[in-house]
Amino acid sequence: MVGSAIQSRGSVIGVTIQRTITIIGAGLGGLVLARVLHVHGIPATVYEAEASPEARRQGGMLDIHPWNGQPALEAAGLTAGFRRLVLAGRESYRVLDRAGTVLLDRPDDGTGERPEVQRGELRQLLLDSLPPGTVHWGRKVTGVRALGEGRHEVTFADGTSVVSELLVGADGAWSRVRPLVSDAIPSYVGVSVVETFLFDADTRHPAAAKAVGAGSMFALAPGKGILAHRESGGTLHTYAQLRKPQDWRAVDVAGEFDGWAPELTALLTDSHVPPVLRRLFTLPAEHRWDRVPGVTLIGDAAHLMPPNGEGANLAMLDGASLAQAIAAHPEDAEKALAEHETAMFPPRGGRSGGGRHLRRHAGRGRTAQHGGHVHGSRGVVRSSRPRSGVIAAARTGSASRATGAMWSGVRGRQCGSAARTAVHSAPGSSGYAARASRTGRSNSALP
Repeated sequence: MVGSAIQSRGSVIGVTIQRTITIIGAGLGGLVLARVLHVHGIPATVYEAEASPEARRQGGMLDIHPWNGQPALEAAGLTAGFRRLVLAGRESYRVLDRAGTVLLDRPDDGTGERPEVQRGELRQLLLDSLPPGTVHWGRKVTGVRALGEGRHEVTFADGTSVVSELLVGADGAWSRVRPLVSDAIPSYVGVSVVETFLFDADTRHPAAAKAVGAGSMFALAPGKGILAHRESGGTLHTYAQLRKPQDWRAVDVAGEFDGWAPELTALLTDSHVPPVLRRLFTLPAEHRWDRVPGVTLIGDAAHLMPPNGEGANLAMLDGASLAQAIAAHPEDAEKALAEHETAMFPPRGGRSGGGRHLRRHAGRGRTAQHGGHVHGSRGVVRSSRPRSGVIAAARTGSASRATGAMWSGVRGRQCGSAARTAVHSAPGSSGYAARASRTGRSNSALP
């Protein structure tokens, strides 16, 4: 063994873990994994390429789902802290057409079932919950190689290296760990996103602020759309999505929305920070791998998909579930990793197509239809919720793989109808409107 035997501290299972656990990536999945291991008294070390927690803006709003993200945070013992981060009223949403006409306006129902938090604040909550020194910043991975018997050497850009006996790739779309288990490479889905921000919008941009409303706003047309949501402090965070070739450079984003209502285009043209172009990539819908000793993947490294409201939730569920498997099998890492991977992916030849169906089978859950949240090819989610706060329920259908399923906020059948109305009035949209009506693709702005 490379690492010395480490006695679990305060562990509910009271065992000795005799292997080093190395996590690559300090995103939400990697941090939940480290935190749940810590709850079980199992040390782990996280290596992150970014220089510090403040090195870049940490995305926008996340709705944390009761069937995956919330149970993961409960397993981490952070439910109370998470609840303190929730922004009231952000579960409201509206759909507009290009003229700014409101087609659907759904207020926050007050149930708090899908509470909205800011990604950066949630990440900081997780960081603060870990022992000092758990996360090593500025450690960009340049290579990983197998040493045999489940051991791997990780090399960093600064010339240093570490040897791990249990290596977890939580390092996102362009994972350096993934090649150890898979030859899969993310492919461009045909959609690019331009990200902008308006600060103090209620005072400085009242028309745009009114258009967005209290929560999320979607303005839709064939091949393009504008999504915006309200963050804390009056900030409006906007994503313009366009179906474009991969080499598109976003030279004239405003021109792509020529003729749209000025309160909508202002979300793009009046940005208080330079617009950021992001291209959307995905892994194959049936991406999986044969068991490789001593290594596994979680989150986008394992099942990258276009934005659909599930990525962060699934990454946290992956992290919590893997940690619990390790805690349940402290003397048999391979059994823990095999259990994690079996739970994460369906059997070969199982259900496939528009959605990936990820299962957890360390317990029983009740199947429920969440009609207010749209994923997959049929316009509704069918997902098993945990009976309690442990990661024990099966999860099915919570990760849509359809490349059109990008906008999780367009929720429910009523909203889908409004979205179809928005695109139906646009030139050249009749084919899309008919197709959307047949397939129920109510969460796609981009035909």
